[in-house]
Parts: sequence; structure tokens; C-alpha cells
Amino acid sequence: MSSLRNLKHRPRFSLSAHTGNHLVLTADASPRIELFVLADDIIRVLVLPDGEPHGPRSWAIAPGADDVPLEGRDRRDMSGFTPPSFEVSNDVDHLIVETARIRLMVELDGGFCSWEILHGAAWHRVMSDRKTQAYNFGWWDARVYHYIERRRGEMYVGLGERAGSLDRANQSYEMRNIDAMGYSARTTDPLYKHIPFYVTWQPETSTGFGLFYDTLADCRFDMGRELDNYHGHYRHFVAEHGDLDYYFIASADTPLHAVRRFTWLTGRPAWMPKWGLGYSGSTMSYTDAPDAQHRMGEFIERCSEHDVLCDSFHLSSGYTSIGAKRYVFNWNHEKFPDIDRFVQGYLEHGVRLCANIKPCLLQDHPAFDEAARAGLLIESHDGNPAWVQFWDEVGAYLDFTNPDTIEWWKARVKDSLLKHGVAATWNDNNEFEIWSPDAMAQGFGQPYPAHQAKVLQTQLMMRASRDAQREHAPDRRPFLVSRSGGVGMHRYVQTWSGDNYTSWETLRYNLKMGLGLAMSGVSNSGHDIGGFSGPAPGPELFARWVAFGIFLPRFSIHSWNDDGTVNEPWMYPEVTQQVASLIKLRYRLIPYLYELLWQSHSAYEPVLRPMFAEFPYDPRCLADGDDMMLGSSMLVAPVVEAGQSTRDVYLPAGARWVSYWSGEAFDGGQTVSLHAPFDQPVVLLREGSVIPLNVAEQHFSRPADERAFIAVPFAGADTARGGCVEDDGESEAWRTGAQGRWNVTITSDASTLRISVEREGWTQQPQPEIRILVPADEVRQAVCDGRALLADHTADGWRCLTISMTY
Repeated sequence: MSSLRNLKHRPRFSLSAHTGNHLVLTADASPRIELFVLADDIIRVLVLPDGEPHGPRSWAIAPGADDVPLEGRDRRDMSGFTPPSFEVSNDVDHLIVETARIRLMVELDGGFCSWEILHGAAWHRVMSDRKTQAYNFGWWDARVYHYIERRRGEMYVGLGERAGSLDRANQSYEMRNIDAMGYSARTTDPLYKHIPFYVTWQPETSTGFGLFYDTLADCRFDMGRELDNYHGHYRHFVAEHGDLDYYFIASADTPLHAVRRFTWLTGRPAWMPKWGLGYSGSTMSYTDAPDAQHRMGEFIERCSEHDVLCDSFHLSSGYTSIGAKRYVFNWNHEKFPDIDRFVQGYLEHGVRLCANIKPCLLQDHPAFDEAARAGLLIESHDGNPAWVQFWDEVGAYLDFTNPDTIEWWKARVKDSLLKHGVAATWNDNNEFEIWSPDAMAQGFGQPYPAHQAKVLQTQLMMRASRDAQREHAPDRRPFLVSRSGGVGMHRYVQTWSGDNYTSWETLRYNLKMGLGLAMSGVSNSGHDIGGFSGPAPGPELFARWVAFGIFLPRFSIHSWNDDGTVNEPWMYPEVTQQVASLIKLRYRLIPYLYELLWQSHSAYEPVLRPMFAEFPYDPRCLADGDDMMLGSSMLVAPVVEAGQSTRDVYLPAGARWVSYWSGEAFDGGQTVSLHAPFDQPVVLLREGSVIPLNVAEQHFSRPADERAFIAVPFAGADTARGGCVEDDGESEAWRTGAQGRWNVTITSDASTLRISVEREGWTQQPQPEIRILVPADEVRQAVCDGRALLADHTADGWRCLTISMTY
């Protein structure tokens, strides 16, 4: 930073206003720092170098809400927050703001902030601005900077779906959404999403915090990769334009608290239909074929032949083709001569279609001239379309900051897709790669250079697609997916990690990418199972990838293999039976996944969790491994290396763990080696867990649902708890009370398990009895409502206890 001025030029601040939870510090020249005390654990800092805001409205901040206004939220809008009581003290050198959880000290000479968190009875310093310049007060260039001191041993987790290690320390990352076809999950940067939030965790004190930078700008995070002798150890954030507007979220005891609070801050995750958790077929080759409707019919036949359960199919963009190019909302009637019959045929087998849609009109698109005349496209200063490269042609992006574009888009989603029975939209290629400063967006009446808020276009596109579904079928929950996105995307869509490359390395690092997304507030995610780009996966890699993918909220096998092959459950006869069995295991676990997504929606809980986040006090869980927690109860340890028949897994200390497959119990704090055949992935259940299952016999032609619970009672005197949400799985009736719960508790002592099973609220179909599975070596007497329970049978390491239900 050769243009930095001497430290004597840094501004001297004083408190000039204090109104409610809003404090304003000003300096003689023009710099201004505003503080917003939003909660005991959340304080916002807004730095304005010339005293005036330069950023647009916010589309990210929606505390506890389903959405923000279409035109964005005014940055001084405090609705949704309940400001806490707090103390302010001010002397000649410092301003101190103290809540029940945070103590913020601002040095008036320079505006440097230091942050402390109350943990136990002591305050712990967790973050300090770099003393050798922390902010750009307009001296350097037009960009936005924030420099922070870096402490030894800190972990940084988040920033969305970054490649490489889960811990972002000593790396740098760029947030500039691009179409990263065939990316390396270990090294490629940037990628598809723009989520400028991360959690800092300090293991020595078990304290940490989340930082969210509310910006739509392209930005960069350096997490200690850069070194400069003049400044000590530091990390920094740089945005290309706008304001430094950041939220500090205190997090003691567990880093998960910061994730929950950030998710709450940015809006309630969508409650999507249950069928979105089923297997979703997909491949580009079917719709690229000249006989696409016939090829699509063959997929259903193969599912039936191999008894592969399936709930949906992602219809790739080949259905829109004219020649070799794609034209959104166009149906190729040569490939699909009878659209309604095609869609209805899928629905008759219980398989819904999710159709690919893209936000760019090629210059020879049948609707291009109409859209251009109506002003629906992003334009250059001269009024002509702002041309971009898109696939194999030149085109122009639709401008979703124009309300007329939104209405046009919704009408075509409804008329081209939904009226035919297509259930959902697949929002794809929506990175809005606009680089020219000459391109302008309408900005809801306040035009701005389109390259300054590309991710906003992505967000508004998915919102328009969701609203089209709501308008078409207001009684049904929308389901849609999006490849790209930013903060707040969890309010609208399920997502995936984009066009990954087929390799064992991708399998390993996709796991970490999914955890990074979950720790960034986006839980409903997955990956293209088997790999999208590159060679076809071999039988072993394919089976292992499926064995990992069945535990993710999104489970889709998708491909565009370089050799023209297709990733399908039956692609390798030698493992087809195992793959079909794994998919049945997925359906057995759907009640648990559905409950986890409900907890994400209702309580902002991340579905996937890094080991260290669930067990922050176990030093061995700090290692960047290949395991993950699915919720708080299930440890999943996929095989991510070739030629392995067993899997070594470290079991966190402080609990017993039980194998899902054998019922064998292991003490925590040790590494065990477990057999890992293709169709029996290593899964362990945590002591104290009660996990819902679907134990009905499953077949492609006869999907069924019957609830049971698998439980690991405490060995000592304690209570195991669990349950699950129940509703019709698809409608909006849950909003008016058509929703119920199973609640199961097992209170144990030295001789007895006292089991309580309650069904509360709405019931779609009464279940006369419920089964509880406990480990076979659990010999204590089981009692329910004063009656002893006898095991019906013991199999695969588990005893089955049956309880009669009354309603």
C-alpha cells in the first residue's frame, strides 16, 4: 500500500449522536462511523469515509423473516430487531459499548475497534482492528478495506462453497460468481456463490464470532496468506465498491451459535416439499438426444426394472434447443412431440420434473427483439443490449431489477412449464457474468452499473421463479434449485456445488465444500453425484460417491461426461444392486433429513456440521478430516480413497457411539476401524440420540411411509430425546395448523428404560403401533406406560420394541 499516508493523518472521532440503539461517531474532515446495537450478540458497524453512504439497499438482512421487499431493504431499517439494553461510556480516548454478550471499544484516534466476548464470568478479547490502518478513509483508492489482526491458532470457516480445506486459514479467496465448469474442488477459485460471511473460532478459549460483510460487490478475503513486515500478522477484506458495512456476531461455547444467528439475520430457510429429499435423476444426454421423449421414458423403465426409488428428474436444457443452441422457454417439439403426455407419464410414476431455465437470451432467441423493445434486458449507455458471451453464442441478460422483467419471467415460467405440470424450476447458468462498466441495470428506478451487483440479479431471478410457482399453485410449497446465489438464497432454493470434475479428489473436497456452505447459512445443498465433467466414474468411485451423497439434503446423480457416457444408478451392473440398496437407505433416512430441514427452517440449525463445530472441546476434532455430522446425532464417515474396504474413524470424546449396521457400541475418544462395504457406509449414532426412520418396504412402484425410531439410550442415568415433524409433505396447510410431531424420550437408570412416545397435533394417518429399535446388547428392562415391553425380534444388532398407540 505505497499510497498510505502517515499515521498522523488518521481521523479523530467523537460521539456526535446517540439515539436509541444507534450511535454516530464523526471526525472533523468527513469520516463517519455508525454503530447499531441490534442484539446482545450482534453489533453492526458502518464506516463512511466521506460521511455519505454509497452502497445500495440490502437484500440480505431479513431477521427472522421470509423475505425482504422486492426493491430491497433500506439500510437504516431496524424492523425485525429488538435492541437490547446496553451501556455506553466515553472518555477522551475511547468509546465503549457493552451488552450482555459483547464489549466493543472504539479508539477515537483512528476509529479502531476491539471486540470482547463474555464467556463464563470473564471477558475475552477476540478481535482487534489492525493498528497500522484498518479502514480506507478515502486515501487509497475507491475500494473498501477492512484489516484485522490475526491470532495464532485461529480457525476460519465459511465463505460459502470454497475449494480446498474447510479451515480457510492462510488462504485467499475471491468472490466473483463465475461458471467454473469442471473445477478442481481442491484449488479452483472463484466459484459460483457470493457469501461474504465466516466464523472465526479460537480453540484455546472456546470463543469465536461471525463476521458478515453486507455487500453485493465483487470482493476478496485474505485469511493470512498475505504477509507485510510493516503490519504484523493480519487478515483482510476488500470490496470493489460500496461501503464497509459489517455485522459482528458473538459466539461462545460453540461456533454453531454464530451460524444460527447469521441464518436468522438473513432470513428463514425455505420449508420445501418432502419429495425434494428423494433421489433426483438427471443427465444432459437424455434431452440432447433427438428422441429425447423416448429416452426420458427409458429412464422410468430402468428405475422400475432395477427397483430404484425416484421422486424427481432434472430436465436439462436440451429440451429448449433449436439446432445446437439453447433458448430458454422454448420447447423443441421434435424432441418432445407431446409435452403434456410426457409430463403426465412421469407424474403417474410419482416423478416430478424440474426444468432447466437460464437468464440470458441469445441474440437470435425468438423472443429477443420483443424483450429488447420492452426494455427487459441489461443495456449499455447507448440503449443497445449489453452483449455477453453465453454458451456458444452472444446474448444479453435479462434485468431483474426491472419489475416488468420479473412479470415477463413469471408469465413464461407459468405458461411454458407449470401449466404443463412441470413441478419446479432449475435456475442454471445464472452467474450473470457482466464485466463491462458500460452495462447498466435499471435498479428499480435508480440505475447503476450492472457489474456492481451481479449477484443481486441471481437472487431476484430465483425469487421470480419461486413467485411464479406460488402464483400458479398457491396451495403447494415451491421447490426450486439454483446453481449460483448469494446471502439470502436459502430463503428460496436448494443448491448444489456446480459442475464438478470426476475424481476421488473431488469426492473428498466436495464434502468440505458442503460443510462450508452449511456453516455459511445454506444447509439445503448437495453435489452432482459421480461428477459432472470429465471421465465417467469407475464402478468403485461411483458406488462410494452414491454412498456419500445419500446423506446430503440434495441427492442427484447428474453428468455431462466427456466420453458421452451417462451417470445412472445402473451404469455398472456389478454395483447396481448396491446402488439401489443405498438409494433405499436414503429413503429410510428421509424422516430424519426432513426433521433436520425443519430444524433449519424453524430454529436456523445447520443440517451438516463439521466435527469441530459439534465437538469444539475435543482437540482431535479440530483436524481437517473427511467426516461430518448429519445433525447432532449421526456421524457419517464416507470412504474417499480408492481400494479401501475399511474406514478408520475418530469418535469424539464424551459420548458412546453405536454402529448403525451392527449395533456395536464404542467409547468416544478413540479411533476405530470399521468395515465399509459399498452398500453399508460407515454411520455411527451418538449416545442419547433418537432418530426417526421410514421402515416401510420400499419399491419404485409402491412408495410407502411407516414411522419407527432407532435409539441409543444413555448407559447411565439420563434421558435420550428425539422426534420428527409430520405433515402432508407438499401443501401449505402446515401454515394453518396441519402439522404434527412425534416426540420420543427414553429415560434410563441402572436397570430400566422408561420409554414415552407421544403424537401431538395433526395426524394424516394414525399409526396403530410404533417400533423402537435399541442396540441388541441393551439388556435393561424396557417399560412404557407402566407396562413391560418385550422385544419382538433381534436382528442386525438391534432389538425391536413395539408400542401400541392410542389416539
